[in-house]
Amino acid sequence: MSDEAAALVAQARQWAGNYGRYSNGVEGAVLSVPLRIRAAWESGDADAFADVFVDNGSLLVGDTQLRGREEIRAYMAEGFAGPYRAARVVEEPVEVRLVAADVALAVTDGGILRDGETELAPGQAGRAMYVIVKQGQEWKLISHQTSPIAG
Repeated sequence: MSDEAAALVAQARQWAGNYGRYSNGVEGAVLSVPLRIRAAWESGDADAFADVFVDNGSLLVGDTQLRGREEIRAYMAEGFAGPYRAARVVEEPVEVRLVAADVALAVTDGGILRDGETELAPGQAGRAMYVIVKQGQEWKLISHQTSPIAG
C-alpha cells in the first residue's frame, strides 16, 4: 500500500472512531450531522457549516440567536476569518435518540479548541444539543445550542 493510501486509511479509521457506539444504522446517520459540523470547523468553511442546517434552522451562540441558514453562514464566515480562525470542535457523542422516524436528538460533550490548543481549558467544556430532521434521504440540523458544563 502506498504511503498516501495508508494515510487515507488511517484517517478513515480515525474519523470512524468519532461515531462512538453509534457507528451503524439510523443513529449513525443522525450522528453524521454533528460530524459534518465538526468537519466544517476543521476546514473553516462557513458554507459547509450553514449547509448542514435546514433553510430556517437556528443556532444559539452565547446570547445570540441566529435564525436561518444565511444568518448562520454570515456569522460563521466572520468567525472563521476572526476569532475562530484555525479553531476546531472536539466532542464525543453522549446520546442519539430517535423521537420520530424523521426527527432525532443528538447530545455531545466537548468544546472548541482555539488555534494551537490541544485540549480543552478548564471551564471550556460544553454539552451540545442537536435537533435533527430528515429531509428526503438527508439528515439536516434544525436547531443547535451548546451550554457550558460546570467544572
